[in-house]
Amino acid sequence: MSVPVRNMAQGRNRDRWFFTGMAAACALTVFVGFAPTYYLKGITGAPEISPLVHLHGILATAWMLLFLTQTALVATHRTGLHRRLGVLGAGLAVLLVVVGFMTGVTAARLGVTPPGGPPPLAFLSVPLGTITAFTILAGVGLYHRRRSEIHRRLMLLATIALLAPALARFRYFGPGGPAVAIGGTCAFVIACLVYDRSAHGRVHPAFLWGGLFLMVSLPLRFATGRTDAWLSIAGWLTR
Repeated sequence: MSVPVRNMAQGRNRDRWFFTGMAAACALTVFVGFAPTYYLKGITGAPEISPLVHLHGILATAWMLLFLTQTALVATHRTGLHRRLGVLGAGLAVLLVVVGFMTGVTAARLGVTPPGGPPPLAFLSVPLGTITAFTILAGVGLYHRRRSEIHRRLMLLATIALLAPALARFRYFGPGGPAVAIGGTCAFVIACLVYDRSAHGRVHPAFLWGGLFLMVSLPLRFATGRTDAWLSIAGWLTR
């Protein structure tokens, strides 16, 4: 095997395990963030949640586990099963978007907002912004499902887009909230960019532009919620 071909094979092998590792890190982040109020609420004594919120939690958990499974299947060269499960993943993504939208709007209608957070209508821009970022990244990623270099990067970024709510609940390194959600999400994206640069000598455009889109969208969600235009839209959505 020539040196260039051998290096390409080694690069693909590193990629497989990088994506699996990142998928595991995403799943762990969601578990740690939501453990006190969802996964371990029977132990922590957290308040009961509505059936809609529970359904949203089930779908989000299913996405994390399916994404981890999909990356592991690719890492172990079981691409046939990976493609078959991809159909399930597309359907799950649609359900996650629909139920996530309904959960956010219902919470705003009921006046639910994080402790110390903005008013419910203003805060609604945050969960709906998360769902929008996921929809765009996952949608484009699924469109490019036959172009693996684009597909896997955008699907990873779509999964990272879902981490903000879990990261905002991290109170192990301070008060949590927007700063941790934004900083933590950006740290995941930067890890992707650094890996690509280190492993391939350049950052793939899917990581570069998708990552920039995700990072820029984070503070915009909070800024948008303060505008009169958004408050009018939020009022209409929650009527």
